[in-house]
Amino acid sequence: MGNITPELESERKKICKIAKDVGLDFFETIFELVDYKTLNQVAAYGGFPVRYPHWRFGMDYEQLSKSYQYGLSKIYELVINTDPCYAYLMDGNEFLDQKLVMAHVYGHSDFFKNNQWFSQTNRKMMDAMANHSTRVRRYVDRYGQNIVEEFIDKCLSVENLIDRHAPYAKNKIEIVKEDVPKIDPEPVKPEGFEVNKEYMKDFLSPEGTGSGASEGSKRFPSEPTKDILQFMMMYAPLEDWQRDVLSIIRDEAYYFAPQGMTKIMNEGWASFWHSKLMTEQIMEDSEIIDFADRHSGTMAMQPGGFNPYKVGIELFRNIKTRWDKGQFGPEWESCNDLREKAHWNKKLGQGRDKIFEVRRDFNDVTFIDEFLTEDFCVENKMFVYKFNKRSGKFEIDTRDFKAVKAKFLFQLTNFGQPIIQVVDANFENRGELLLTHLFEGVDMQPDFMEATMKNIYAIWTKPISLATVMEGEQRIFRFDGNEFKSFALSKTSKNTEQSTSSEESK
Repeated sequence: MGNITPELESERKKICKIAKDVGLDFFETIFELVDYKTLNQVAAYGGFPVRYPHWRFGMDYEQLSKSYQYGLSKIYELVINTDPCYAYLMDGNEFLDQKLVMAHVYGHSDFFKNNQWFSQTNRKMMDAMANHSTRVRRYVDRYGQNIVEEFIDKCLSVENLIDRHAPYAKNKIEIVKEDVPKIDPEPVKPEGFEVNKEYMKDFLSPEGTGSGASEGSKRFPSEPTKDILQFMMMYAPLEDWQRDVLSIIRDEAYYFAPQGMTKIMNEGWASFWHSKLMTEQIMEDSEIIDFADRHSGTMAMQPGGFNPYKVGIELFRNIKTRWDKGQFGPEWESCNDLREKAHWNKKLGQGRDKIFEVRRDFNDVTFIDEFLTEDFCVENKMFVYKFNKRSGKFEIDTRDFKAVKAKFLFQLTNFGQPIIQVVDANFENRGELLLTHLFEGVDMQPDFMEATMKNIYAIWTKPISLATVMEGEQRIFRFDGNEFKSFALSKTSKNTEQSTSSEESK
């Protein structure tokens, strides 16, 4: 199994058997023993040393290396969602650390294999990454490194503009090229069409300031689409090699998406099992102090901070306890006697089955929505904090459970990133691209918004418009290749236009 030492291989076999005996079901796991430089290099490539060349990976490697050299951070484990599953151990770590990491890795591998949100990922991604690298290197040889890297830069800046839930749709709808409407050379007067957002209705209605589709014309796409990468890949005026590079970025974005969708659960599950296996079956009595030191360091979470390892492991422990004691269901929820609740124990013993069911079906958003309770928040000091400029410290803003839970879920939805959709690829009948931001109470950052629109323009090659809400005002932003403009869409200021150069807007 990999290039690990005989001593580690003996321990690996022991831990593997223990993990299987407790019910973990994982891919064959191959451990590689590497030095810290190699481990940092692999981590910089996202776990795939065969990945395509790009300066970003070099920057990540430099950051990881300096952080390690200055004693600011240290990578203990790195595991890849593939079949077989590859995991890396750092040469020089203490034997206890290696045992802990192996137990932790088997928890991750079980999660990769059985969680439904990973079911659509490519389990042979190591081979796919090598293929991507070969194609990119071929383009570098043919068109030059600067040209290819500059295009990859633009693609990477919009790699989050995908529909993360699309792979799980029962009826996947593929866009076909024949659906593209004929684009008239001259714009026509607006007749209006229906959209979901009120500020879009204001802008595209006959009374608005913009131009919509002509009456009887077919809007394209017929329904808003969140997978902007696929849309541009199929309809932007790209050369074949550019289209292929964009497809590579998109494939990798979808591969890594479930890891972001299940960060709390995945780390919590692996930590739950490494803690249980180490303390009950793997660890020697002489190692308990060192284990407590390693484990507590990983689980530390300051008030106002957030540690996915800590939140995840404590929630899984909480679920197991509640389902073992029967602290769920209508009877439990309707009980108002605090003393009775404190001693509630139906001795159902359903905790183990429940956590395996949760591991299989949930992602972070549904996990938190379903199992985060007010008692859990109080016990773990999970409140909403704000920064006090006078004291220079973060202080509790509210202890209200509904507010805490709502803020937590909002941060997890779409990884806390704005949700953008393509509404019209023939905006104003000139082939311009109209996007909408699904506004949920938080403004987009203007500098990031402008930079992203510029990169979309570089791929689409025609003006880009984005409808959103900024500082409480309904606005549409537009970049035409030279100027970055904004139009007020509110009824009181529909005809107001602000135009700034790219440098001034920053």
